[in-house]
Amino acid sequence: MKKDIKIPEVTNLEMAVVYEYNDIYKTDDWNVYIINNKKVDLEMMVIVSQGFSDTKTTSLLRKKIEKLPANSFAKIELMQPELFKLNNRFQVSFFEGNTLYEKTFLFKENTLKEGALREIPELKKRGVLAK
Repeated sequence: MKKDIKIPEVTNLEMAVVYEYNDIYKTDDWNVYIINNKKVDLEMMVIVSQGFSDTKTTSLLRKKIEKLPANSFAKIELMQPELFKLNNRFQVSFFEGNTLYEKTFLFKENTLKEGALREIPELKKRGVLAK
């Protein structure tokens, strides 16, 4: 029975944590983005995020995006630097056509820092990318 279950592989979907200037509050912030590099729209996207370590676990945060157009991106949440000491997991579920997909992105503890920033062409901003 298990051999009959097909779990589709997710491609061309990325998550980035970006360090950027906030014009409204005049601060430098860390923001999380989801990037759709597919040639099709993604629908009913649900993103569940949580920070964790051996001794600490944060609350679950959930975000829903009705439609993420092809070759686009969306800002998901603001990320506090205190969370960089933890592993940060983002579980993404979405429909592509009539098929349900799921992918987990993980930013390991202490990997989010200014020294790790790289240019992310889709966003035209500097950040840390998870594929």
